[in-house]
Amino acid sequence: MSVHTAIQLLIRNSASFLVVAFLLAVALSSLAADHADAPAVTADPATDIADIYAWTTADTRNINLVMTVPVAAFSDAVQYAFRVESSETFSAAGVEVDVICTFASDQNLECWVGNEDYVSGDASSEFGLLSESGLVRVFAGERNDPFFFNSSGFNETVATVVTAAPGLTFDPAGCPTLDSATSTALQTQLATGGDGFALRSVLALVLQIDRSLLTAGGDVVAVWGSTHRI
Repeated sequence: MSVHTAIQLLIRNSASFLVVAFLLAVALSSLAADHADAPAVTADPATDIADIYAWTTADTRNINLVMTVPVAAFSDAVQYAFRVESSETFSAAGVEVDVICTFASDQNLECWVGNEDYVSGDASSEFGLLSESGLVRVFAGERNDPFFFNSSGFNETVATVVTAAPGLTFDPAGCPTLDSATSTALQTQLATGGDGFALRSVLALVLQIDRSLLTAGGDVVAVWGSTHRI
């Protein structure tokens, strides 16, 4: 079984840019933000991915990779993986590096960054676990869910739109025509309510990797994450 999601980022010497692709959360689980899943994933929560994040450190020397999962413990029967592809441009073929982590039943881990680096042990401390080379640091443990979604404001806005729909006029593209006051009211409603996941927890697998290990093909970096039954 494999579950995956993807993001893409562009590294420059003076700044870092991040694009995160995610599905809209449609329900709150008891543990953390979770998204609509295929039946096979729903039946096998240990393979479920809540979100994938990637960004560079402020000095662009390191790339941070994060995978969150809405379960109580990492499974010793699941492989947690990132594939990182670097290239000179967005359309060019790139160089791929696999970052793979597995867990023992005591939650000790092993992580490989291609054939270039390796780290193993207990990565649950605040500062994580550093590889012998010093080029890879990894943390694995429970954290506050970083996913932000104003669920109460969104649900109230949906209810308002559903109620008003019969009286709305739609343009040829299917978009409703709203007067300024109604548009402002809806925007205000969407901005009111705060983070519906603020008090939720999630397991996070976090790697900070020296960019030299991941950018052999160039400064455009595409990342996708997957889980695999082993």
